[in-house]
Amino acid sequence: MGFQDLLHQAGGQGRFQILQMVFLLISNVLVQMHIPLENFTAAIPGHRCWVHILDNDTISDDGTGIFSHDALLRISIPWDSNLKPEKCRRFLHPQWQLLHLNESSLNTSEPDTEPCVDGWVYDKSTFPSTIVTKWDLVCESQSLKSVAQFLFMFGMLLGGLIFGHLSDRFGRRLILRWCFLQAAIADTCVVFAPSFLVYCSLRFLAGFSTVALLSNCVALIIEWSVLRFQAMGMTLVTCSHSIGHIILGGLAFAFREWHTLQLVVSVPFFVLFLSSGWLAESARWLIVNNKPDKGLKELRKAAHTNGIKNAGETLTMEVLRSTMQKELEAAQNNPSVYDLFHTPTLRKWICLTAFVRFAISMLHFGLLLNIQHLGSNVFLFQVLFGIISLPGSCLALLAMNHIGRAGSQTIFMFLSGVSILLLTFVPQEMQTLNAILATLGMGTSSTSVTCSIAHTNELFPTVFRARISGILVITTCVAAALAPLLMTLAVFSTHLPWIIYGVFSILAGFVVLLLPETRNQPLPDTIQDVENKRKGLRKSKEEDTCMKVTRF
Repeated sequence: MGFQDLLHQAGGQGRFQILQMVFLLISNVLVQMHIPLENFTAAIPGHRCWVHILDNDTISDDGTGIFSHDALLRISIPWDSNLKPEKCRRFLHPQWQLLHLNESSLNTSEPDTEPCVDGWVYDKSTFPSTIVTKWDLVCESQSLKSVAQFLFMFGMLLGGLIFGHLSDRFGRRLILRWCFLQAAIADTCVVFAPSFLVYCSLRFLAGFSTVALLSNCVALIIEWSVLRFQAMGMTLVTCSHSIGHIILGGLAFAFREWHTLQLVVSVPFFVLFLSSGWLAESARWLIVNNKPDKGLKELRKAAHTNGIKNAGETLTMEVLRSTMQKELEAAQNNPSVYDLFHTPTLRKWICLTAFVRFAISMLHFGLLLNIQHLGSNVFLFQVLFGIISLPGSCLALLAMNHIGRAGSQTIFMFLSGVSILLLTFVPQEMQTLNAILATLGMGTSSTSVTCSIAHTNELFPTVFRARISGILVITTCVAAALAPLLMTLAVFSTHLPWIIYGVFSILAGFVVLLLPETRNQPLPDTIQDVENKRKGLRKSKEEDTCMKVTRF
């Protein structure tokens, strides 16, 4: 746990850390845009069946020239329950008699209808083209859009698990650069996909690399930061996520064609891949993985960039070995995944943090995926979501520094849960109050996510940090997939999904209190560090108990 001393000898939080953090935060902004990207590239525009009498440009029937477009639409497409044209059915034959029926006699007979056998006509006023219009993912095929989104999330699941293990074994920098290249190729080739199957396969590969990019950016920021800047680093990470949402809303508004938008947010990955060559590997990871010579080299590079003179004399192998003696001895054991779950303390902490992350993510995505209830302007609400999250990230920093990681999560998750539960008691007619409660829930859930990420990265040892991040990403992805499924329970009660979101959030707030506080604590590097921390906590509790008994 003496790595902090080495960091201070290398200049602390200097120019090197700032430059590396700026690059990683820019990367985070770009990666974050790809998660909700299909809100726009796979948007479902208004549509109806293609009708010969309306949509055949070569038609020369003089008899139709006297009728308006609305009249021809009325005789060709049946109305739904809201008195709007059906999206998936058309009349088998034009129903001319409907032009002479009044409103009270619309249901006197049921003309024969058929599916849209000749295709669809789409409203291109908002989105000139999307993957939905390219492959007709509407009506009976509308569920295929969800399949594409599911495969992206499934890619995130597998990527978090596999790349998390590879990052702990081969290093953060190598896996990060590989994932930049994989994301660049997969997301750019999506534009040229000849079929929906190919599109889904490429989106799966893109999702596979997404989690590794996010988790390794976080790991490099945390592992190169001194103690008092770690919470700020995590706050900046979540701020970059919010900025990504805001920029995506603006880009989607500017580039309505899905091909163009996809290229605009994908091609920069090639630039990031080429630019990432100067990134430094985590010196902490190198040392605890029995590569002290390479770790010393990275520390000297950081010291030189930070303006430390004679770094070669102050940062020597002897100093490193004396400072990191316990970590280097533990590195000889080369811990495996078995050790991760065999250690009772780590096993308990993983289960607790996984439940907390699951509860937070389920509420967060439950709000995000139902934000359309606030209005129909998807561009505005994409930007609004990012704006709402920004002050939450700043508030998280203040709370973590003054209250602590665990206490902050408890407060914000309790506020999230209560605001969502209150939504169930507010009538739909009170739209302003509903919007305020939903905004409060979204803001506090974003703040809870920030606190949770900072807490878990400071809780687990360096040798397992990327793998545990991968496990927690899996729980996040499961929650993200489950959140919209819970909305199907609305057929039994419109309040039931929201009650589940709220109750889980409040329950997770109390579960957090079972985890140790990490504020102003050095990052653990080995399993032994975790065990020492546990013994220290137990000893302090015993001392407190003895003092209370003595006073009595």
